[in-house]
Amino acid sequence: MAGGITQAEYWNGEVGTRWARNQTVLDAVFAPLTEALFARAALRTGESVLDIGCGSGATTLEAARRVGPEGAVTGADISVPLLAVARGRAEAEAAGAAPIRFVEADVESADLGTYGQALSRFGVMFFPDSARAFANIRRMLHPEGQLTFLCWRALAENHWVTVPREAVVPLLPEIPQPPPSDTPGPFRFAAADPLVALLRGAGFGTVTCDAIDRDVERGRADTDAKAAEAAAHVALNLGPTAHLVREAEPDLRARAATAVTAALRPLATGGSVRLRAACWLVQAR
Repeated sequence: MAGGITQAEYWNGEVGTRWARNQTVLDAVFAPLTEALFARAALRTGESVLDIGCGSGATTLEAARRVGPEGAVTGADISVPLLAVARGRAEAEAAGAAPIRFVEADVESADLGTYGQALSRFGVMFFPDSARAFANIRRMLHPEGQLTFLCWRALAENHWVTVPREAVVPLLPEIPQPPPSDTPGPFRFAAADPLVALLRGAGFGTVTCDAIDRDVERGRADTDAKAAEAAAHVALNLGPTAHLVREAEPDLRARAATAVTAALRPLATGGSVRLRAACWLVQAR
């Protein structure tokens, strides 16, 4: 993390607050990927589920709806602002769903009980010690239990990041260097083979790692020009491109907004900007 801060400090600071404030936007962006995650997990009525890195609770709520009132769901995250949103949403949407327990916990080391299923939508890439985390998840699963999660493939394959990023980088005084591949970050598991080996080393006997691609909507408005502006705003405030200008002077941020909007404008059609997201859909038993 920038400045040597921990993951807990990062997600409980300004970034976590901003993500909590924009949970509706993020849920809409990730909707096609969330659908793919749950299709693969195939949750059954009455199951117990652990949602790892549950954030503002969209996937936890969906799991609770799918397993029904006879099931049980735990959502775990280290971000207090995101968990506050999740708890509020659960109170409003609880009818007909499984009881939900939200906990502030680091799944790398916490003992949260025993589950038939564990799942995560982009929450497993941020553990300081991935081997320890996956071993702990395996320990919290029943012997026949399974882990299903999404993580990003390589940066170059994810146009939702590369298009705005390539518009911003020429404006920066220094070209940012990617973090080492073994450190926490969104593209930590870009390569499939090391990830599969890591999971097998953590005690999972059968691991599948399938590439999936979905177009995700980054902005929508009543005109293509406004859709490009909306998509630029999302790119510069949420996700991997945002950190490039987070601490920049207002002039640089304004020039970045102009550049990203210009890059996205040719991609807007029908009042929508959609860009490719490239993921691994992983299942381990």
